[in-house]
Amino acid sequence: MADDGVKQSTNVWPMPKFYFRVKWGDKDVISFQEVSGLDIQSEEIKYRHGDSPIFSVIKMPGMKKFGNITMKKGVFKGDNKFWDWLNQIKLNTIKRVPVTISLLDETGKDTMVWTLSNAWPTKISSTDLKSEGNEVAIESIEIVHEGLTITTPK
Repeated sequence: MADDGVKQSTNVWPMPKFYFRVKWGDKDVISFQEVSGLDIQSEEIKYRHGDSPIFSVIKMPGMKKFGNITMKKGVFKGDNKFWDWLNQIKLNTIKRVPVTISLLDETGKDTMVWTLSNAWPTKISSTDLKSEGNEVAIESIEIVHEGLTITTPK
């Protein structure tokens, strides 16, 4: 008799990346096609004192650096949320919001959550236009933030 997979452990397989949710601020959930740039890097500090018997530098962890996040979504008639948000930038003032990106399991529950603090838009790219194109119009927004935390809810 063939194995129907009922006894299969849920911890054996990695999570697929196509089922996710993006939440802006406290309540806005926006559907995106793609999210990229969820990375953290620790800069290195190199040091060597002059009378060190070891002829190489010591490397220590320095400040953390966060990459910009790029999100892509389809263009919808009358949807100007990104442009409205970008147009609010005036003399270093902008509404900064937390952004939560959740990787979901098959039941729609969070399995991994990336939370960006104090996020704001730095770049918006409109779709390209082609008279012979047969694709959906896609726009992208690039946001900067001041910190990224990663949690794995139980």
